[in-house]
Amino acid sequence: MFLTLPTLFTWARILAIPLIVGVFYLDLSSEHKNIFATALFVLVALTDWLDGYLARKLNQTSAFGAFLDPVADKILVCAALLVLLELGRVNALVALVIIGREIAISALREWMAQIGASGSVAVHMVGKLKTMVQMIAIPFLLYDGLLFGVIRTSLWGTWLIYAAVVLTIWSMVYYLQKAVPEIRAKAR
Repeated sequence: MFLTLPTLFTWARILAIPLIVGVFYLDLSSEHKNIFATALFVLVALTDWLDGYLARKLNQTSAFGAFLDPVADKILVCAALLVLLELGRVNALVALVIIGREIAISALREWMAQIGASGSVAVHMVGKLKTMVQMIAIPFLLYDGLLFGVIRTSLWGTWLIYAAVVLTIWSMVYYLQKAVPEIRAKAR
């Protein structure tokens, strides 16, 4: 199941990440860089919804796709946060909390799978909400201008990324609370 249509969309999301980052190295005005990076990010982020929809619709779900999809999301978010950090549009603590949580929860899920308790750290609604808020905040911060002449995307993006940080911490605490009883039971 490495090359189903849904999995190809996931691979495309991963392969597009250097393009989003690379836009900021082009000899263009800041405004054009922001517009191109935002458009690419939104297009790539939409493939996350599309690959899941197609996998279910075409009955092409697979363990590999279930593994690769969140990896693609995490790399996309981490790359975008690093670009935003470099541009001075997010602070280091925001990037550290979000990226650190992704690493910690991925490691926790791996460990829980090894002890046969992966169900206790299955994806929860708060984790999905965190991802959704991040995927809205990041394009606002990449755009960094007035949208439709009235929406200050940097302001909205900043508020949304702080909301994402709160959801990030909340989801990490939730997953850790679910894992601790399993860990204690296996340690006996």
